[in-house]
Parts: sequence; structure tokens; C-alpha cells
Amino acid sequence: MSAHDSSRTNRLAGESSPYLLLHKHNPVDWYPWGEEAIERARREDKPIFLSVGYSTCYWCHVMERESFSNPAIAELMNREFVNVKLDREERPDLDEIYMTATQILTEQGGWPNSVFLTTSLTPFYAGTYFPPESRYGRPGFRQVLEDLSTAWKTRREDVEEQAAEMARAMAHYLEGRSHPSPEPPAGAVALRAFESLARRFDPQWGGFGNAPKFPTPSNLYLLLELAGEKKEAGPEAGQMLAATLDQMARGGIYDQLGGGFHRYATDREWKIPHFEKMLYDNGFLLELYAREHARTGDSQAARIVRETAGWLAREMTSPEGAFWSAIDAETHGHEGAYYVWTREELLEVLGEEDFTFLAPLLGFDGPPFFEGSDYVLHLPERLDAVARRRRMPLEDLMRELDAGRSRLFEARARRERPATDDKILTDWNGTAITGLAVAGKLLNEPGLVQQAARAADFILGTLRPGGGPLLHAWRQGQGKIAAYLADYVFFARGLLALHDATGEARWLSAASEITSEQLRRLRDPQGGFFTAGTSPDILFRSKDVFDGAMPAANAVAVLNLIDLGRRTGDLGWRGEARVALSAFTELVQNHPDGVRMLALAARRYHETGAGPEEANAEYGAARAARERGASAGTVAMLEHEGEKLVRPRLDLGDGVDGWRPFRLILEIAPGWHLQANPASEAYLVATEVAGEVRNVRYPEGERFESRYSKEAISVYSGRVEITGEVAVGGRIRVKYQACDEGRCLPPVERAL
Repeated sequence: MSAHDSSRTNRLAGESSPYLLLHKHNPVDWYPWGEEAIERARREDKPIFLSVGYSTCYWCHVMERESFSNPAIAELMNREFVNVKLDREERPDLDEIYMTATQILTEQGGWPNSVFLTTSLTPFYAGTYFPPESRYGRPGFRQVLEDLSTAWKTRREDVEEQAAEMARAMAHYLEGRSHPSPEPPAGAVALRAFESLARRFDPQWGGFGNAPKFPTPSNLYLLLELAGEKKEAGPEAGQMLAATLDQMARGGIYDQLGGGFHRYATDREWKIPHFEKMLYDNGFLLELYAREHARTGDSQAARIVRETAGWLAREMTSPEGAFWSAIDAETHGHEGAYYVWTREELLEVLGEEDFTFLAPLLGFDGPPFFEGSDYVLHLPERLDAVARRRRMPLEDLMRELDAGRSRLFEARARRERPATDDKILTDWNGTAITGLAVAGKLLNEPGLVQQAARAADFILGTLRPGGGPLLHAWRQGQGKIAAYLADYVFFARGLLALHDATGEARWLSAASEITSEQLRRLRDPQGGFFTAGTSPDILFRSKDVFDGAMPAANAVAVLNLIDLGRRTGDLGWRGEARVALSAFTELVQNHPDGVRMLALAARRYHETGAGPEEANAEYGAARAARERGASAGTVAMLEHEGEKLVRPRLDLGDGVDGWRPFRLILEIAPGWHLQANPASEAYLVATEVAGEVRNVRYPEGERFESRYSKEAISVYSGRVEITGEVAVGGRIRVKYQACDEGRCLPPVERAL
């Protein structure tokens, strides 16, 4: 138990982050990151202590308990420093900057990250976990505070020199990988990007690679772009796109009762999802399925569009008409509890006759396959193929299927719903606006266009208050974060889609205004766009060029500029597109598989014509983008370190009735441990085996008596053996988090 008064709260009580709220009762006079803390540090000429962590970090919890709850240490912190708490998951831009400092100073990284800053926000000392008192050669936090306070007061010149040296080293690491190019990439890079994608294509189940499988819209947009060609890669791209969209639509990744896609599939067959539903995934997929229907006439694609749009209207729309952000995967800690079914539940709702009819259609005619007892509804076979085999019209089959689905949907609606994240984000709304506007036009559904227009009007009216600068987020009547590049480009893309669907000039005018503001705030004169605007609390500015769950914002920016030029006839827009695209020429030419949307943008730029007028519009030497996104770079580096610390070996036995016994041996590096399963505390990341597995048996953990904490936890160290059964042909994944005496690395998930 903490010694301080648990009824007392500090400034963090007003925050929404679970990690920050963990510290709201500390006697430390914590500030969230922001102007108030920075101004106080400068006014009182005090250094800033910045503590960065996240909610599932074990050593973050230990330091909170040992040091931040200690009244004597808190008094020293409050007297000599301005103390700031930061959730790395809320501000990955700041996390990257200050983790870079820790890695440079200590040659290691991890969380908690403890960084001491000058009043100009430059680091001069850093570490990870500190015990409250000096032990076993590790400096105690109290001693660190006293020494740094003394240095700040008596050796300021040395402190400032150390900070200046750090700033130079960080700039070299974060910004030293750009190379100017006078010309944009060749359009042929899109074919090279496609070729690398084709090598990873799964011809049996669609998608790319093995489990887990993500929608990855940049891959699908590239296929769609090339599928329109009758030569080169066109036919193959079209087949790959059709197969992937078909398998996703029939898989458990798609909510077969309520519409809408879950975040990703944990298996190769798209059957078992991670059940979180994200707005942006569904915005992209609405557009892709609508365009696939227009390309091929596929009736399943049209059904997916209508059902997903219905889900958005029913479950994701705010009273004001904009769209909320996400729906959780869990209910009371149980993944997918709202969506999965036992055999008994299905029989109770459907009765014996309808159960028998629907079982082969919705994939519950075999043994349960989710956590040993449940089914995830999916379509093992295309419904038009079922109708042909049964020699009945597809409309009749759908009528019978829909009657059963409606009963299941009504029964599910009586369950406790997972939580909805009701933030309204401009960029994510932009993806939904685009999807609905495109779908409404292509499917001749004016209601979908109206949904999109209502959300766009809300963003324009509320997140551009008084016609001023665009904002990123809105919740409970308040918006306060300046727009990022993603906000500008995805919202402008939605406005252009509305202009295409309606012909109304106001949407084109709004897209032009938004993009002009983007150019003023975020354009790098040497090419490309910064992720965020200039700010006194950001030491370095990065550019978003790599595709992830969302396409790279710089690529979408180029596509918007090309589109604006085409619609308006203004060569100035194409000149901006040329300069932005030329900033990334070397990256796109050398690594097209990592920047597929930029490769697509290069192809479209050249296809729409680039004459001498556009070349003359170039007004600065182009500069290539970073070889790697900043935040992704640091996290990937630490994840790689976590991989090196654990050596897995998988032994498989002979298959019986579709299952094979397995033995997974984990050899853990000396001095490191993994959390046992079950973990000692809810916030810890337990070692876990997942995939198409059953009867998994974990060994009992050993008690870990920390030198710095009185509370023992259950861990694995040395050699650990986990046994169970895996489906024949199935994959196994293991997730773990490596910790030592003073830090935890990011969780690692490995496919075996």
C-alpha cells in the first residue's frame, strides 16, 4: 500500500489515458505534457523531469509504487523539478524523440523512460527504471535527483553543453537520411511494387503472407489501380484483388450479422479476427468493395457495402452526424465475447430445423474452433455458388439466410455491448466520408452520399471553428489538437469524393481551402509534408511516407494534389504534386514495396501528363524522405532486441483427427525473464501461445523477487516448455514481453 493520501489527486486526474490516471493519486505534482508545465519550468528556471511509459509496462508500475508514491522522493521532485508524465501511446512523436535520447546516452532503451530536459526541452540525462535508493551498482532515483539538481545549479554550462551535443546526435539520427532528387520517381515503380506484392500473395485464401492478416488498404489500392489495365499486370492484379476481397467478405473478419470489418484476422483463412472494429478500416473497405462491384458486377461486394454502411449508421454515428472512432474487442476482458456463439446458444435461438439449415452456410457445422468452445460466424462458400448447387435463385437463398441472421442479430443485441470510443477524429472521418460518397455514387444509393455529407458538414462546421485552422479531434463539445497531415489529406480526399458524387461546387471549394491550409502549415519547401506543424514543444519534425494500417499521408497528399489539378485545370496543384513526389524519389525507386501508395502516386502523376509547365512549377530542390518513420524505427529496434533475447524451438508430433501435439521450448537469455501465464497482475503481458491451437498448457511460473520491489511476481526464466495441440496445417504464434531488473521491452509476437 502507498503511504500517501489516496484521496488526494493531482492534475492527471483530468486526463483520459489509463497510464496517466494510474498516477493521479501520487504526491508528485505531475503535469501532463503541455504549455503550462513548460512555461513554469522556464519561469522558475527548473529542469523538467519527463517520465514516459504505458499501461502494460511492469517496471513503470514498479517505479510508480516505489518512487512516485514515496512522499519524501515526491517532495524532492516537486521542489527541484517540473515533473511531466507522458503516455507514449498518446504521443508517439514525443516518445520517439526522447527514446532516441535514452538510446544515445545509455546504448539501450525501454520503458519506463526517464529523461531530464533543459527548459528548451533538450535532454541532458536519461535512463529507464531507477530504484528509489542506490543498490547493486544502479544509482537510486533519490541520488539521481539530488545530483542533477546540484549540476543544474552549479555547473549549468556543462549541462547546456551536454544538451547541445545531444541535440546534434538526435538530429543526425532522426533527420540525417534524406537525399534530394530533381525528378519524381518513374511511373514503372508501381509495377515493381506489385511484383513484390505478388510474391507474397496467398492464392488459396487471398491476402498476403501468413497469419496474422490485415486488410492493408495500400496493397488493395495498388491492385485496384493496376486491375484496370488489360495488359502488363492488370489481369493478375484483378484476380488477386477479387480473391482477397472475396475471402475477407466471407471470413470471420467480417461481422456476418451486423456488418463492418474487424481489425485483422489472426489466422491465414480470415476466420478468427481480433474483434476490435476501427472506423478507418471500414471507410477504406467501403470504397474498395464499391469499386470492386463497379469493376466486376459482384453482388457480394455490393451487399458488403450496404451492410457496412448500415453498421456505420446504426452503431458509429454521433447525434451530430459525424462518426465515432472504434468499438472495443473485449467485453469484461473476454475477447470477442459479444460476437462468438456456442452450439447451445445457436440451437436456442434458431431451433433444430433452422440450425441444420444455417450451419453449413454460416460455418458452425463442424467442431467449435474459437477457444475450444465457440464459433465465429463465416461463410465457408460463396452464397451464389451455394444457390447454384441447390438449384435455387440466389434471392430465395438470401431470404432464408437473412431470416436466420435477423434472429441471431436480435439475440446478440441483448448481450452486453463492448465499449465504443466516441472520439471524433478528422482523418478517420475522412476515410468514412470517402467510402460512403464513392459507394453512394457507384451503387446509386443517395442515402449513403447524404451520410457522408452530414459528417463532412460537421467537420467543416465544428472542427474548423469560425472557418479557422482545422482540428484533429473532438469529444464532449471540445476540440483542441491542431490537425496533423493525415487530417488534411484524408478529409480533403472525402471532400473530393463528395464533389465527384454530387457535382456540388462547395465540396471542391472546401477541398481546395483545406489543402491550401495544409500547404501553408505543413509543406517542406524542399518537398513533401511534415506530419505536424511547427511547435515549441517538438524538437524535430518527421514525414509520414510508409504505408501501415492507413496509407502514407504524404502519398495521399500527392494524389489529392493531382486530383485537384485535374478538376480545376490549375497547373499550380500539379506543380505542388511534382515537388512533393520528387522528395521521395530515391526511397520509392529503391524500396517500392515499402511505399506502395507513393509508387501508385508516381504512376498516376505520369499517366495524367507531366509537361514542361509542371517542371517549371518546381520551386525547390526535392529531398528524399527518411528511410524509416521515426516512431516505427525506435519501436522496431527495441522489438528486434526483444526477439534476440528469446530463442524458440517448436517440436511437432504426428497428426490425429486433424490435430498434432506440439512442444514449444523458449530459451530465455540470462538476466531476463518473461511474465508467466497467468500473469501476476492484469496490466502485465502474459506469455501466450495463440493460433489454431487447443489444450495449451503453461508451466507454473517462478517467483521473481526484485531487488527493488517487495512484491514478487510470477515469471519464466532460463528454459520454458509449453505444450498443446495445433491443427494440422495450422500456424502457432507466441507473444511475450522481455524484462530485466530495470526495464521492459515492447511486447513481441512471433509466428512459428
